[in-house]
Amino acid sequence: MNPLITANQLEEIINSGEDVLICDCRFDLANPSAGKTAYLENHIPGALYVDLDQDLSGSKTGKNGRHPLPSPEDWAETKTRLGMDNNTLVVAYDNQGSIFASRLWWMLKATGHANVRVLDGGLDTWSGPIGKTPRQPTASAHPIDAMPYVGLALLEEVLTNLQTHQKKIVDARASDRFHGENETLDPVGGHIPGALNHCYKENLSGKLFKSPEQLYQDYVDLLGTTKAAEVIHQCGSGVTACHNLLAMEVAGLRGARLYAGSWSEWCADPSRPVGR
Repeated sequence: MNPLITANQLEEIINSGEDVLICDCRFDLANPSAGKTAYLENHIPGALYVDLDQDLSGSKTGKNGRHPLPSPEDWAETKTRLGMDNNTLVVAYDNQGSIFASRLWWMLKATGHANVRVLDGGLDTWSGPIGKTPRQPTASAHPIDAMPYVGLALLEEVLTNLQTHQKKIVDARASDRFHGENETLDPVGGHIPGALNHCYKENLSGKLFKSPEQLYQDYVDLLGTTKAAEVIHQCGSGVTACHNLLAMEVAGLRGARLYAGSWSEWCADPSRPVGR
């Protein structure tokens, strides 16, 4: 199944009466309440607001990154509360290039929910009716079982890779932050030594994802002969890295993994090396 869906396709599904749970994932890292405020002002009718901090992240310890994944048990409880039954079609969108929608897409896919898609172009491509009444979640009739995250790379493996170089690490942040410049979100600027830089914006042509053929060529140019299964994606806090994972999925390059702690976890320990 194509992990992307167009606005016209989504409108057809809504009009057909098919069971679909639309998730508004808008968020602003600099102003965490902005996404919910925007949702209350306008959204795709029937959409449910899903918050990066409250729903798609776990508890922070100061050492595990700015947006650590919730435990499988907590994520299962959240899915149950939001009504994300295993067979329900979930469509996620935002208006920031699909970076936050991609995080929800990856978290669902990684825990066994295959029927999830991202609205290509986000709310900006939606020309249908606009809703202003917030939707309250309807919990699933039965608790959803906790599933481990499939495709997750942990800190220890990334540390080991400094010596083995068996995996290619791909950083989804902008070039200046990758090179340790203009860092405003994390206390230390730079990148994991040996990482490649592929900003998530390179996956887009305007507001839409590039074609599968172009994305395939872009990642082959970046990775060379490295197989997708030997690639680990990261970013600042495990959010925009999911955009690169989604782009590779669109390109038919499956099997890459996510280092969810990303740079914000890595730089929390001053003993870890920093590349610039």
